[in-house]
Amino acid sequence: MDRVVTEPKEGASFNRPFMSLLDTTQQALESAMSGSMLRQTLLTNNLANVDTPGYQPEDVNFQSTLQAAIQSGQPLDQVTYQPYSVAQSVGPDGNGVSPEQQEAALSQNGLLYETLTQIAAQRESILESAMGIGQS
Repeated sequence: MDRVVTEPKEGASFNRPFMSLLDTTQQALESAMSGSMLRQTLLTNNLANVDTPGYQPEDVNFQSTLQAAIQSGQPLDQVTYQPYSVAQSVGPDGNGVSPEQQEAALSQNGLLYETLTQIAAQRESILESAMGIGQS
């Protein structure tokens, strides 16, 4: 069976260019959302390859990468996330994907992304209110 891959491809980073005119908190939120989207793609790829012999799951630790960037003062719009392989063997064919683990990680990551988007939307609403946008 051929390996099923959706974007981004193996070893690719996921960094969408953006410019925030607001502040580092907004930039951190946008960067975290970008990392969470990459993780969702990788986890989905892992599930799609559950029956691919020898396939090793991929993941990305975007939280640690983002934290290191913040601590080092790196511009948050230049943060890139690098996927890595998780070498393990779950099945007799050498496949390392545990569907239960991947589904749990997908759920957890989905909730995190939803929380990040809610926080970003609330911050935007507060700023619009402070600027008098949308008020009668």
